[in-house]
Amino acid sequence: MHRVAVLAIDGVIPFELSIPSRIFGVAQGTGGEPLYEVFTCTPDGRPVATAADYSVAVEHDASVLESADTVVVPAAEWFAGLTGKDSLPAGLAEAFARIRPGARVVSICIGTYVLAAAGLLDGRPATTHWRHAERFAAAFPKVRVDADVLFVDDGDVLTSAGASAGVDLCLHLVRRDHGSRVANQVARVCVVPPWRDGGQAQYVEHPVPEPSSAGTATTRAWAMERLGTPLRLDDLADHAGMSRRTFTRHFRQEVGMSPGQWLTQQRIALARHLLESSDLPVDRVADRAGFGTAASLRQHLQAAVGVSPHAYRRTFHMTN
Repeated sequence: MHRVAVLAIDGVIPFELSIPSRIFGVAQGTGGEPLYEVFTCTPDGRPVATAADYSVAVEHDASVLESADTVVVPAAEWFAGLTGKDSLPAGLAEAFARIRPGARVVSICIGTYVLAAAGLLDGRPATTHWRHAERFAAAFPKVRVDADVLFVDDGDVLTSAGASAGVDLCLHLVRRDHGSRVANQVARVCVVPPWRDGGQAQYVEHPVPEPSSAGTATTRAWAMERLGTPLRLDDLADHAGMSRRTFTRHFRQEVGMSPGQWLTQQRIALARHLLESSDLPVDRVADRAGFGTAASLRQHLQAAVGVSPHAYRRTFHMTN
């Protein structure tokens, strides 16, 4: 069973601390068996104060990091004061030294500072909460910071933006490990959206549309029911009763990406689901998902997840 260790540090934010146990803790296989074992630890096994008006007591010290397959570092506000590599307090540095080689290391929100101070992000892409991105980039100039995404998956090191983006990242890991069926089941139990791609924009301070302005949610729902058909920007704008320019502006404000990018993302998600849950030939999957041809599906799936449709099906079809 995959072992997940959550490292709670003094001042940890309770919401972020709770995410891994909630997401990984409800993931089950086809027979109802748990797929992850989650341990919460502190560097010395003692209780730690949270950022709220209570403390948390744990049953483990940092020794559990030695056998963990995934280590998660939730945020504490004081992490933003870390000023460069090797700036970790001694106890935290000693805990990190116990992480076994090959383990995945994951940060939630400004837990990214800890990974950077431990030297895990030099020369690698990462994200953090958009409010801290400029300060983070100045403190860790060797890190390739992308402040416009929800999370970054760089293989064995993964970072997420603020708060609920940690939910997205943990669901992404479940999906990466066990496929969309299991991840969707977890999302349904936790009553959260099953999929917000890592490349989706963070909710930064964009201007809010005027209250009298029509939104695009109804048109998005309409498009989701027609992913297998050609959908032009004009079709979407006409459905919303807007000009192309106005529709595109509203869409970007509400979703954080262009209509074309969003459509491609939804079609890829549908194609992945069909590859995992059905025996449809790849050309039929491509048609149902709106890519038209197997070659087009192959191109888009390769760009999104790095594998061909046949390879993707071999990886996940037997786990569902």
